[in-house]
Amino acid sequence: MLRSIIIDDQKKSRRVLEELLRTYFPQVEIVAMAESAEEGLQFIKELKPALIFLDIEMPYQSGFDMLQQCEEINFDIVFVTAHDHYAIKAIKFSALDYLLKPVDLDELRSAIMKVEKKQIQQQTLHKQIEVLLSNLHSSKNTFSVIGLPQATGTIFIHVEEIIRVESKSNYCELTMKDGTKKTIAKTLKEFEELLKEYKFIRVHKSHLVHLEHIRHYIRNNPGHIILSNDEKIEISRNGREILLQNISHL
Repeated sequence: MLRSIIIDDQKKSRRVLEELLRTYFPQVEIVAMAESAEEGLQFIKELKPALIFLDIEMPYQSGFDMLQQCEEINFDIVFVTAHDHYAIKAIKFSALDYLLKPVDLDELRSAIMKVEKKQIQQQTLHKQIEVLLSNLHSSKNTFSVIGLPQATGTIFIHVEEIIRVESKSNYCELTMKDGTKKTIAKTLKEFEELLKEYKFIRVHKSHLVHLEHIRHYIRNNPGHIILSNDEKIEISRNGREILLQNISHL
C-alpha cells in the first residue's frame, strides 16, 4: 500500500482527488488530508507517508515553502496545480511529477504508475528537490540543471553541457561537450519544449541542436551543419529556415 497524504487548501479539490483515488486506486491508502502547508507538514512528521499529493499555491505558504521546511524528504511527491507555467517548468526540470487541475483520471493513473515503478534512492530524491528549489530561486528562464530519466534512475546535467539531442524512436540520445552520450527516456518533442528557451533549435525531424555549437552551415542539397565537436548533421528545408532566422537575430 502507498500511504498517502493530500495537501490542498481547496476542499473541493481534496474531495475530488480523494474520490478518484479511493474508487480507482485501492493500492493508495489516504491516511490524511490537510488544508494548509502547516497542517501538511505536521501530518508528514506524524504519519510518515510514502507519497504526498501537494498543491503548489496555498495561502501563507506554498507547497514549495513547505518542502523547504521538511527535515527529511523520504517520500514521493506529485504536485497538483491549476496553473503557473513557471512552477510547472521548474518541476519538469527536476524530473518530478505533476497534475493539472481539474485532475484527469488517465494522468493520475500515469503518475501513480511512475511512483510504483520507480524505486528512487534517497540521495536521488534529495537531489530532485534540491534542483527544483534551486531553479525556483533563480532568475526566470535561466534554469541551469535538468533532471533526466534513465533506465537506472535519474541523472542531473547542466543544460549548457548539451551539444545536441537526437531522436532514437521512443528515446533520445544526448551528445555532451565532453564527448559522452546520454540515453534518455524522453521524446524529441519533450526536449524541444524543455529547451526552446536555451538556444536549442530543431534543424531536422530527428535533431535538436544548441545554436552556439554550430560552427559552419554548408549550402548543399540537403543542407548540413558542422558542430563544435566536428559532427556533420543534415538539416531539413524547414530547419534551414529556422537556422537562418536565428542567426539573423544573433
